[in-house]
Amino acid sequence: MKLTGSKILLECLLREEVDTVFGYPGGTVINIYNDLMDYPINHILNRHEQAAVHAADGYARATGKVGVAIATSGPGATNTVTGIATAYMDSIPLVVITGQVPTALIGNDAFQEADMVGITRPITKHNFLVRNINELTTIVKKAFHIARSGRPGPVLIDFPKDVQLESATFSYPDKIELVGYKPTVGGNARQIEKAARMILEARKPLIYVGGGAVLSDAAQGLRELAELAQLPVTTTLMAKSIFPSRHPLCLGMLGMHGTYYSNMAVTNCDLLIAAGARFDDRVTGKIATFAPSAKIIHIDIDPTSIKKNVRVDLPIVGHLNDVLQKLAGKMKEQGEKVDALVERTHGWRSEIAEWKKAHPMKYTPSTSVIKPQFVIEKIRELTRDDAIITTEVGQHQMWTAQFFDFIQPRTFLTSGGLGTMGYGLPAALGAQVAFRDRQVIDISGDGSFQMNSQELATLVQYRLPVKIVILNNNFLGMVRQWQEMFFDRRYSQTCMELPIDFVKLAEAYGATGLRAEKPDEVESMIKKGLETPGPVIMEFRISREENVLPMVPPASGLNEMVLAS
Repeated sequence: MKLTGSKILLECLLREEVDTVFGYPGGTVINIYNDLMDYPINHILNRHEQAAVHAADGYARATGKVGVAIATSGPGATNTVTGIATAYMDSIPLVVITGQVPTALIGNDAFQEADMVGITRPITKHNFLVRNINELTTIVKKAFHIARSGRPGPVLIDFPKDVQLESATFSYPDKIELVGYKPTVGGNARQIEKAARMILEARKPLIYVGGGAVLSDAAQGLRELAELAQLPVTTTLMAKSIFPSRHPLCLGMLGMHGTYYSNMAVTNCDLLIAAGARFDDRVTGKIATFAPSAKIIHIDIDPTSIKKNVRVDLPIVGHLNDVLQKLAGKMKEQGEKVDALVERTHGWRSEIAEWKKAHPMKYTPSTSVIKPQFVIEKIRELTRDDAIITTEVGQHQMWTAQFFDFIQPRTFLTSGGLGTMGYGLPAALGAQVAFRDRQVIDISGDGSFQMNSQELATLVQYRLPVKIVILNNNFLGMVRQWQEMFFDRRYSQTCMELPIDFVKLAEAYGATGLRAEKPDEVESMIKKGLETPGPVIMEFRISREENVLPMVPPASGLNEMVLAS
């Protein structure tokens, strides 16, 4: 059966069980879009290519599947770059398909030509330029395999227009071989045995969990190990949903805006079990003072992440859930020793409890102005346990991480590595497409929201009932906070002086807009917003100079926090 290149691409997507793609048409992908009308693939028309990639990213994070986005060549393709970089930094499986000028014109500065292979090489796990129609099916198979296997990540397929029009016999490969690419899955048995012995000998053990735990669906293995040995658990921003926030062993988030008791536990532990984490600078603070007395076990599927930023005493390369379950199994074989460990570490858990009692997460309530932390707490109180929360980037993101209790995995979607303003709204859109009947809420700041506010049109067109919470302080809040703390309150270009009427903006797009200006309006407005059909903006005029605390200042150790008064 001979098919054109554009049809072969769509047949490949069906073989990969792709049911939804996000995108924006243009001249070099017009053939794909024409043929798409004949295929049972749901297409979501975003209003910007960056948003299309973020939507595919949100879809991927919420489902665990590979997200797919399509854009035309030139500016359409370059608009995808921020979305691709966001996914790359957070290891999100995507396949991004960009149109390209005909092969004969590549390199000739043709209309809407851009070297996407060159541009995206540093921000993709791999990329392909399709020059031969007979290689297309193998390329697509490779792209999806690379995107979802090992440490996941985005893959780009640059697809010239003339190759889309050529014809070839369609045959999709059952499997492919990639020379030099064979991710380790199982974990070395001897290393796992050594890890078990190190845990059993510890006096102040701590599990430090990163976003890799979410990507590998390691909630079961993590919980089994933690509860078996009564090991306290701290998570990064990216791992917030992997371990229930209300679990007695959960210490919340560590790092720059982490909890006091979590950071103190890291500083004082004698064994740190790092699971799917990369020891980035927002977590470690000053490297010299990070877990200074601890031996470190580092479990990760990506060997290049191990020993990259900190010394490691025991590396284990493998799929995290598999390694954690095997580690728990080895521990169970040492029943009496596990009991002895639990008894020996009772004092350690008591010490952490004292830190928690002395410096809990807190803020100063107010009856005159709306406190953002209060809004976050009320949203959690009024939403279901399986609600999917996305955020943009800034103060609201940190307040959400600090004051929203997450119960189930894959319910917190945020840009961690790149810190992309404008991520949350399209990511919420993608998650809502994946789960039409679940609550999906984007928590945003007034600055971040304006980065991709045009996606309100997409929400309305597809009747996606995403609820958007805007914590409006008329500032670029996180930058303003740094200016207050480290630059003598010189608020250079962080005051959003033109106040936006977000209620009218919502109505202009055909959505619902609500506003609260007083604390006693907060709860009733959230209830109304959640009950209102369709997309809703809920704007809260919050206290303007509220800060995110605790905070570890730059170049400081985790034990040198500025605390909330």
